[in-house]
Amino acid sequence: MSAYNAFKACVPVAWSPNLYITLVRGIPGTRRLHRRTLEALRLRKCNRTVMRWNTPTVRGMLQQVKRLVVIETEEMYKARKENVANHKALRPPVVVNHHPVPAADSLQ
Repeated sequence: MSAYNAFKACVPVAWSPNLYITLVRGIPGTRRLHRRTLEALRLRKCNRTVMRWNTPTVRGMLQQVKRLVVIETEEMYKARKENVANHKALRPPVVVNHHPVPAADSLQ
């Protein structure tokens, strides 16, 4: 599940004590007020996630930059990270031995 689809999942954000905020759109070309808001949220680069307390102040800031960020609850964030970790752990590492094993016949 992508972060954008997780945002569309209509989870009651007001019930979660912590919010995980991910910047998904670039900062260049945005309004100065939006850039200052993202700076106050400590979001400087795309696809970076920060954790903030769920307060009315933070929710107001997120309302201002809602087209630039994705908001997740703690459960949604942990499920997404677990999904990414499981996807990365699908294949075992490939071990290549460059030294040929001597044949038993050639030793005699």
